[in-house]
Amino acid sequence: MAETPDEARSSDLDPLVLDERLSLFNFARRERRQSYLWLLRALNELRAEHHPQVYPEDVATRLEDLGRSRRGVPRLAPAEAREMLDDLWDERVLHRGEDASRAGSLARYRNRNSMYQFTELGYRAFCAVEEVLGARIEDASLSRLVFAEMLADLRALAAANASADAAEVYRKLMRLDTAVDNMAQHAARFNLALGDIRQQAEVSTETFLRYKNALLNHMRDFTAELDRYSSSLAEALADVEKTGVETMLDRASDCDERVLLPVAERRQDWRRRWAGLVAWFVPGDGDASSGAEQLQASTQAAISGVIALLRQITEARRAGVSRVTQLRFLAAWVADVPDDETAQVLAATAFNLSSVRHLGGAHEDTDQIPTSLSWWDAPGVEVNLPLFRTGKAAGPGVAQQVRVNNPARRRLKTQQLQERADARAAAESLLQHGVHGRVLSEAETAVVLRLMTLALETRTVVAGRLSGGTGSDELVLLRLVPSQTGSVLRTVHGKLQLPGFGVRIEPAHGLRAAVMAAP
Repeated sequence: MAETPDEARSSDLDPLVLDERLSLFNFARRERRQSYLWLLRALNELRAEHHPQVYPEDVATRLEDLGRSRRGVPRLAPAEAREMLDDLWDERVLHRGEDASRAGSLARYRNRNSMYQFTELGYRAFCAVEEVLGARIEDASLSRLVFAEMLADLRALAAANASADAAEVYRKLMRLDTAVDNMAQHAARFNLALGDIRQQAEVSTETFLRYKNALLNHMRDFTAELDRYSSSLAEALADVEKTGVETMLDRASDCDERVLLPVAERRQDWRRRWAGLVAWFVPGDGDASSGAEQLQASTQAAISGVIALLRQITEARRAGVSRVTQLRFLAAWVADVPDDETAQVLAATAFNLSSVRHLGGAHEDTDQIPTSLSWWDAPGVEVNLPLFRTGKAAGPGVAQQVRVNNPARRRLKTQQLQERADARAAAESLLQHGVHGRVLSEAETAVVLRLMTLALETRTVVAGRLSGGTGSDELVLLRLVPSQTGSVLRTVHGKLQLPGFGVRIEPAHGLRAAVMAAP
């Protein structure tokens, strides 16, 4: 699936900017975090009443008014509210300005008649915290009714683009982008809520049984609706593309009202949004599935998980004793034993807490560790993981079937044959053209360096001087001959200088004939 614009921007942030934005949430970690939260709530209510800039006295008064109708609202004096507002200003959640018009004298001006208001990022941080605090598991749902509206919008978009109605193109694209974004967010929230319900099912089976019918019906309806509209939506997208995607993006970017963004960036943003919309209902290249197919697969897997969990709860109830009942009975049993030793033995038996003697081991060099050293200060000994988990040493295990990867073997064999053919061609070129007076190719250089390594390894010392050496393969014989001037080989990577030696290239069959003729 395509990356959303917000995700693309957040992942590209500079580390310093990222730390600065994350620090906007510091008020939620302070010791008096609830007081800071109520302070921001008071600011938000004043902002909603068209008072964007407020004084500490106004905030304290609004907190007092909120305390009459709600519980847990702190009562703050103006000086205390000003101190907390300054803390939020330090964290860039708020802007602070000075109102010189209220200062009747220099002394009052020095006492700071400050006015506070939300910053853009600070307000978003406050809204994010409020959204987390107000989230309810009952709100999670899958948007199954949106597909019919999306199909109608796509058909209207194709008609508007064909008739050159730029304003209608922009409106329909906005509706489609919002619909896809909401559908993705609802699906993500529903999966998270389903995971919470599964976790709660082990603690409260009544909660799960209360939700299970609605969950199964909702997911089955969504799957059927998605399967019904997927092909129609893909055809509608193809119809829109026939009217000209580039022209449609130009019209949408021209009507876009984000005046602070250049036209090129607006167009790129709409291109990214359109790619994300197409990726939802049209499969990608290769084996990549569309977003709708992935969502349908995850929904079907969730249905299977809910049914499996329901079967588990049903079997536990049929047995008459659930896991919660067993743990409560065991806890009461342990609490009623006469002494601590018996309680420890009972708990160890119930939870299979065997002795740890099987974890004992000896150090590789026992002489390095004195016997008087405490086990607390002695170095640790590595323990095999299966021995730690099961108490049994790891065995060789069952012999596994040898997997033969024939395609990989054929590919490697083809590669080896090609390398040999290239080396043979390079050797024939060396025999034909020699090594001097031209630039050696990559393959020829590799052959020369390989043979030269063999020749240098066979050098001998005669009368205090190094004699020549030879290196050969099945085609080429490279001979190093002592020379006063030395030699220079030119390769594609530069010059290779050989002081004191000359280089000769001869056919290798002459060497074989000499060896065969020797007695």
